[in-house]
Amino acid sequence: MVIAIIQARMGSSRLPKKVLIDIEGTPSLKFMIDRVKKSQLIDKIVVATTINKDDDEIVEFCIKNNIFYHRGSENDVLDRYYQSAKKYQANTIVRLTSDCPLIDPKLIDQTINLFKQKKVDYASNSVPPDEKKYPDGSDVEVFSFEALKKSWNEAVDLKDREHVTFYLWKRGQNFKTIMLDNKYDWGKYRITIDYKEDVDLVREIVIRLKNKNLFGSTKEIIKIIEDDEELFKINSMHTWGANW
Repeated sequence: MVIAIIQARMGSSRLPKKVLIDIEGTPSLKFMIDRVKKSQLIDKIVVATTINKDDDEIVEFCIKNNIFYHRGSENDVLDRYYQSAKKYQANTIVRLTSDCPLIDPKLIDQTINLFKQKKVDYASNSVPPDEKKYPDGSDVEVFSFEALKKSWNEAVDLKDREHVTFYLWKRGQNFKTIMLDNKYDWGKYRITIDYKEDVDLVREIVIRLKNKNLFGSTKEIIKIIEDDEELFKINSMHTWGANW
């Protein structure tokens, strides 16, 4: 079973409660899940949140919207993923983060297909980060339950536990990994929501998609940004290279 596990929590030092922030009348997490549901290869969607009281609101959201969920450690996100995958009997896990409301279901399926066709332990469109050609906010990681379990058993570094897949693609041994390539280099674009300016851009993109009657593939979203340089400027101070 292919299960998309979306990690989500209300706490955020840069943008508190961003998970449920309003995106043109819809909570961001629901906006994202509605897009993920259009994937042809995902069998189930699970929200992995924490046991913190602040995240009761996420659980209430999941119950209200009939969304599967699991509560686990805030800092040991690797354990949270492992327990979520185990609980819902995943064979293949698609890791998504809740700050990507404009995630492209076709891109998700391309990454899953790459994972299956190449018979690897881990496939992604965003790792290693300095080589990725997709915008921030379109990140997809796919890995087997066996690889997740091995990481869960072996990883001891706090960063490896917090960042879930660090051990898989960066530090672990004997994992077969592959990266989804892109004939375009969209790495400078940012359609995630970590800062207020990010939300401003995402809202503007959604309005323009509605006006054009477009679903909003990654390519369509990038074209909207490229057609108006003022859009890129909205959150350009937070792009990857801006802080280096």
